[in-house]
Amino acid sequence: MPLSCGIVGLPNVGKSTLFNALIKAAKAQAANYPFCTIEPNIGTVEVPDERLYEIARLENSAKTVPTFIEFVDIAGLVRGASKGEGLGNQFLSHIRNVDAIVQVVRCFEDENITHVEGSVNPIRDIEIIDLELIAKDLESVQKAIQKIEKIAKGGNQEAKQELEYLKKFEDILNSMIPLRRANLTEEEKEYAKSKLFLLSIKPTMFVANLSEEEIQEPTSNQHYKNLLEYAEKENAPVIPVCAKLESEMIDMSKEEVKEMLNLYGLKETGLSSIIKSGYKLLGLITFFTAGPKESRAWAIAKDTKAQKAAGKIHSDIERGFIAAEVINYDDYIKVKSMTKAKEQGLIRLEGKDYIVKDGDIIYFRFNV
Repeated sequence: MPLSCGIVGLPNVGKSTLFNALIKAAKAQAANYPFCTIEPNIGTVEVPDERLYEIARLENSAKTVPTFIEFVDIAGLVRGASKGEGLGNQFLSHIRNVDAIVQVVRCFEDENITHVEGSVNPIRDIEIIDLELIAKDLESVQKAIQKIEKIAKGGNQEAKQELEYLKKFEDILNSMIPLRRANLTEEEKEYAKSKLFLLSIKPTMFVANLSEEEIQEPTSNQHYKNLLEYAEKENAPVIPVCAKLESEMIDMSKEEVKEMLNLYGLKETGLSSIIKSGYKLLGLITFFTAGPKESRAWAIAKDTKAQKAAGKIHSDIERGFIAAEVINYDDYIKVKSMTKAKEQGLIRLEGKDYIVKDGDIIYFRFNV
């Protein structure tokens, strides 16, 4: 099951328009009123990777299989969601089920499109969402403290450690700081994610929805500049897009999209940028398998060892792992052929503890 990014934001910021474009199908209603998306729509999208198609071309592969991630379009949130306002309870439970958050914020002015808060202010919008996540997390943490305190008082060392984590989380959340922006150890992060399923710990990126005029030069928009400054505090990616333009490009041919991008001075679509950033946000890297039958991209967590990566293909390969024959894409592209790479001794033999790098092309030797 692919990892997922939840697309969130206040009502009428362009979430559903963007999601429709993202999955190239009008699965989510896009309308000028709050709560038009009630159940989260899920779209599985291909992760754009030019390297895969170049490998497949050079190896004359009969089949090319990319890797995918999921995007979930979640109902628009309003103030008071943590207390059940609007569709708050559904919104927060749907966020709990995703692995990362894509916050869409509106940076364009348009008197024909109402804003639930009455004015355009992306920082305020982000803080509204964060405060609702914080409020829900605080509730979860305080409930956990009540349960664990009694056990900790009885001298249980594990409970004492957990209570320490919980008290730290409580202090941070009481300061109105989302946990993703706090200085936490890896152990504390893991506990917040996998034991408590907290919301404000989830990695987050921001998508700035701009007008067609501004997408050519995003920094001409003061709201966008404010957003960049804000996101820098937590080292979060900011992707400028024009949801309207992205939705117009859905039914265009590749050539027409290329022309449109040239017209606006853009290197790639905003959607490609969102997908690639989402993939990184999820902590994923790509390795490839290549050959005449098939070239395929495989998504694995960063810092995965070779034997574990082999299991991504098949559990038998992981179990019977002998060695991995490895060449990185950058070295491969210099010779443009796996056969030549072997002839020139460019393929290394790595053991089970080798840490797979992004762009590695691997052939696994195994015996079951």
